[in-house]
Amino acid sequence: MPNKKADLVPGYDAILADIAGILESGRRAAARSVSAVMTATYWDIGRRIVEYEQRGKERADYGGQLLKRLSVDLGQRFGRGFGPVNLSQMRRFYLEWSQRPIFQTVSEKSRGRAPIAQQLDLAALSKLLPLPWSHYVRLLSIDDPDAREFYETEALRGGWSVRQLDRQINSMFFQRTALSKNKLKMLTKAARTNPEDKMTAEEEIKDPYILEFLSLKDEYSESKLEEALILHLETFLLELGSDFTFVGRQKRLRIGDQWFRVDLLFFHRRLRCLVIIDLKLGKFTYADAGQMHMYLNYAREHWTNPDENPPVGLILCDEENKAVAHYTLDNLPNKVLAAKYHTLLPDQKLLTGEIQRTRHLIEAHRPAKPAPKKK
Repeated sequence: MPNKKADLVPGYDAILADIAGILESGRRAAARSVSAVMTATYWDIGRRIVEYEQRGKERADYGGQLLKRLSVDLGQRFGRGFGPVNLSQMRRFYLEWSQRPIFQTVSEKSRGRAPIAQQLDLAALSKLLPLPWSHYVRLLSIDDPDAREFYETEALRGGWSVRQLDRQINSMFFQRTALSKNKLKMLTKAARTNPEDKMTAEEEIKDPYILEFLSLKDEYSESKLEEALILHLETFLLELGSDFTFVGRQKRLRIGDQWFRVDLLFFHRRLRCLVIIDLKLGKFTYADAGQMHMYLNYAREHWTNPDENPPVGLILCDEENKAVAHYTLDNLPNKVLAAKYHTLLPDQKLLTGEIQRTRHLIEAHRPAKPAPKKK
């Protein structure tokens, strides 16, 4: 609500807007500064991996093992962001961009000197890599060097956000421009930003790559209602009994160059499996089921221990007047295990009833209390 006392201060709206603008600009500048150093850092990490491999055939032969070992040790010391796929991207980033003439001097200066860690000025290197790391990750997915360089040039010239870059790549803008008779018109039109391409200062600060680089958590929900429902659902499941153990909230995962989040992650002690819970505000769709299958495949490969059963998914869709709960169990290896899951997991009607009841209490601005334990 607006502050009525502020109306008594002459010119208050102007100074508020002025300060808000400064904060927006400052936050964007901070995010871009971190992003520039991060990009240079990842290029340098890739360089050191390549140089290590090039110091003998034996080291080159164990390149895959090197990335796995680095992933474990760096992960323990610096948190997320150093999986084998990420390190492989850094390695390829160096290989692809170091071939350009402007980088040849940098690479030559680094050879044969020690310690390597003191050789490169990251601030100076970042000037040679002016785009954010998220842009380079997207560019690495392009195999054609000419197309990759074209998109990089246009992204820099047009100040494209990563959303705009992604849209242009998906629309085959390079190929369409090459075939166009009026290339200037095509390039001019591409410089225009669609509303969905724009990113707020908040989004730039919360860029998953930046938060990962700084080892910061990024727990958030899309709305206050969704956040309140997720928090209550967490409490509700823990109070049902001793079966559920909380693992994480808004847990991130990266598939290819895209980021996703699962709302809640539990471990079920008797079933010995992870339970992935995703809350949707709106109707249940087949797309929701497809996304959950993707989460389950990822969790089975990356989050599940060898002695555990396959993970199970729970999609909760909350509409204005009803709620839907849908378990995803068709990834299980046999019907016996599926029947056990059905027996031990909370009843779907119990879950939908709790979601509806909680939503009504939240919207009425009353604190929600968990339903009585099921006996």
